[in-house]
Amino acid sequence: MSVGDADRLLRYQPDDRPPAGLVLGSGLQIVVLGITGLVAFPTIVVRAAGGTEAYLSWAVFCTVAVSGVATMLQASRLGRIGAGYILTIGPAAAYIGICVTALTVAGPGVLAVLVVISSLLPLAISARLSLFRRILTPTVVGTVNMLIPATALPVVFGRLSDVPEAAPTLAGPLTAAATIFVISVIHLKTRPRLRLWALLLGVVAGTAVAAAFGLYDLERVLRASWAGLPPSAWPGLDLDFDPVVLGLLPAFVFVALIGTIQTITAAVAVQRVSWRRSRAVDYRVVQGAVAADGVGKLLCGVGGIMPTQTTTVSVPTIEITGVAARRVGIAAGALMIVLAFIPKALALVLAIPEPVYAAYLMVLLALIFARGMSEVIQGGMDHRKALIAGLGFWVGVGFQNGMLFPEHLEGVAGGLLANGITVGGLTAILMTLFLDVTAPRVSRFEGESDLSALPKIRELIREFAARSGWGSTMVDRLDAASEETLLALVGQDDGDQPRERRRLLLSARREADAAVLEFVATAGEENIQDSIGMLADRPDDLRMEREVSLRLLRHIASSVRHQKFHDADIVTVRVDAPTTRS
Repeated sequence: MSVGDADRLLRYQPDDRPPAGLVLGSGLQIVVLGITGLVAFPTIVVRAAGGTEAYLSWAVFCTVAVSGVATMLQASRLGRIGAGYILTIGPAAAYIGICVTALTVAGPGVLAVLVVISSLLPLAISARLSLFRRILTPTVVGTVNMLIPATALPVVFGRLSDVPEAAPTLAGPLTAAATIFVISVIHLKTRPRLRLWALLLGVVAGTAVAAAFGLYDLERVLRASWAGLPPSAWPGLDLDFDPVVLGLLPAFVFVALIGTIQTITAAVAVQRVSWRRSRAVDYRVVQGAVAADGVGKLLCGVGGIMPTQTTTVSVPTIEITGVAARRVGIAAGALMIVLAFIPKALALVLAIPEPVYAAYLMVLLALIFARGMSEVIQGGMDHRKALIAGLGFWVGVGFQNGMLFPEHLEGVAGGLLANGITVGGLTAILMTLFLDVTAPRVSRFEGESDLSALPKIRELIREFAARSGWGSTMVDRLDAASEETLLALVGQDDGDQPRERRRLLLSARREADAAVLEFVATAGEENIQDSIGMLADRPDDLRMEREVSLRLLRHIASSVRHQKFHDADIVTVRVDAPTTRS
């Protein structure tokens, strides 16, 4: 679907108020699309770890309820928490492997502690997102994304043949095959509207085949009550655990980091499909989304269950239905909370046999692996990315399966090296840090965000251009670009209110045959990128000083990117060098 098509089909923007029936129907569609994952993921984790039925019922109840609360929080945007857009929350497949390990080794109480500690990471990142933008590189994120299936698939493969002994030999394989076949055919050969339902229809098809073999637990559904709470099985927080369990904490932190990246991606994507007119990404919205995601994880930790994660299911739903009103997100969250108190509905999904769940997760984990590859190769692949991603991935796989010096490394650092996500992620990060440390020197200036800084900025530009081997033409371009950007930043302070004192950090670096200038200042209210984009729609005879500045910047720079955070404005200007050196 083209951008133009999306613009024409969008019926309701985030601030609009659709009819109540449409809001409820759209919210119900989102819940139905995600119901399998809401119940399947905690079920797989608890059963694979040998948990009790009481804890399973508690885990499913808490997962659905917390997902509803966090989804409502994302749409509502309370202060700096929440995006103010339709962003659904649900359990994350990425956590399956490490949650099973934590439950098996130490139990739900220790899992609760690990989840609570790791939930502090997205909360910290949301507060200072601008400081993490260089650490969260696509290569590191992609490598860890590829390692997630490598650690979780052994658990999933073990559930493919988990059927009663009295069941026919082919019951498990045929059930799993039917699930994967239906998901694959719909995903590969149908239109976008039907592809949204591929996972759900695959689970329904697999369950139908399983029922034919007598594998569907209909008795469980009949026993479940229509309304009520599950038996209390809250594990509490177990602070008295073996130090070996500390080896799992870095893995939880790494997966939380990946979840934060996915939340950032979802928050950016939902902004791009939720407005009729294209606009620059507001990173304050992204910070709110990450904060709400952290709150959801914190609630999961307090409840002693696997963490939840922001999903992207709402993005294609908005593109197809044309409904982006935040009221739909609030309705979807409220419906999840109601669903948590209907055991009969949850039992319908809990009764689905293990081979169906396992096949469903195989598809999801395959997509996570492919997403990791696309993260690594975005912007092109070079020898540096190839080595970082390749070595990080295979070192992680080797340590996860005990194939790299197990006789020497077993028990080192409390079992820290036994988890592939931890080791592979650390390998990729250390190699990335090595590249940063050994990179060419970056020219920097720090001072007041004011026109009085121009002489020192010009001096920095001249020294930077001379060191890069550029002549007077490039110096003039860089000088003009820096001046116009500073004018645009300073122009945000115009008005009757007293101007707030702001600090400016300017860095200049060379990338191939171009210069990249990065201006970091405290936040203003207007987005420069949006202002430049709207110039084409304004009459040519407008000649206000600020608009002239923006027009010049648009023609001098090859690209301008303005990222707005709560604590800073970051404007990145790329200026191409002239084809011939002057």
